[in-house]
Amino acid sequence: MSMATIDDFLKLDIRVGIIVNAEDFPEARKPAYKLTIDFGPEIGTKRSSAQITKLYKPSSLIGKKVLAVVNFPPRQIGPFVSEVLTLGVPDREGHIILIEPENENAIVGGRLY
Repeated sequence: MSMATIDDFLKLDIRVGIIVNAEDFPEARKPAYKLTIDFGPEIGTKRSSAQITKLYKPSSLIGKKVLAVVNFPPRQIGPFVSEVLTLGVPDREGHIILIEPENENAIVGGRLY
């Protein structure tokens, strides 16, 4: 594993967003949802594809605050353009658990530092 520097970390723009829409993504090769995430007035609303179908239902995602990398280039995933990378970690079975701010007072659009 190569060592990252603080400058490498500072290049990543990781922000708090709130999921405003979640829907099935049947065209994806692996089961996924299409998420629409609001990052506040500075960044606005962005879309993301997330392989989180094992632990979440679309209706349970609405209003959930998550962390996402907002300064990666968009990725074409089938017919969908994913604009941000929503962050998660695996559980013991390898299913993705979303990274959520612990405190509900986390500001939408707030930057991780």
